[in-house]
Amino acid sequence: MNRRLLLAAGCAAAAAALIAGCKTAPRLAPAPVPAAPTVPGASAAPRASNAATAREYRLDAAHHLYALNADRIYKGKMPPMLYAVGVLQVDLDGRGRVLRTRWMRAPTQAPEVIAEIERTVRQAAPFPAPLRLGRVTYTDVWLWDKSGRFQLDTLTEGQLGEDSQ
Repeated sequence: MNRRLLLAAGCAAAAAALIAGCKTAPRLAPAPVPAAPTVPGASAAPRASNAATAREYRLDAAHHLYALNADRIYKGKMPPMLYAVGVLQVDLDGRGRVLRTRWMRAPTQAPEVIAEIERTVRQAAPFPAPLRLGRVTYTDVWLWDKSGRFQLDTLTEGQLGEDSQ
C-alpha cells in the first residue's frame, strides 16, 4: 500500500512540475471586426438598441434600414397592387452582425427582389447592437413596389384602397 501511495505522490509531483514549467500563451486582443461596406447615408457606428423583445428590436432595425436606404423608401401610401411582398427573419449576434436570413414567405415570383432584399440586409450590418437581448431574431414584412422602392411593414405608411385611386 505504501508503494502505491508513493507512486501516486510521485506522479502528482511530476504532473505539477510539468504544469508549472509550462508558460501560458499571451492573451491576444480580440480580432478587429471587419468594417461594414460603405453605404451612402450610413453612419460610422449604429446606435445600440435597448429593446427588451424581438418585437421592440424590429422597430430599431427598421429605422436603421430606412436611414441607410432613404432614397429607396417608397414615400406615401403604397399602391393597391404591390410587385412583391416577402416576410424575412434575420438573426443577429450581440454586435448587430447578420448571422443568417430566412424567408418565411419569399416572393418567389420576383427572384430579383429576394436577392435585393438579402443584399440590402447584409449591407446594412452592423445593425444596432441588441444590448438587452444579447442576440436577436426579428421578422419584418417587405412591401416592394415595381419601381424598386419599398417600405417595411413596421414603418409602413399604409396602402391605397382599390377604390381610392
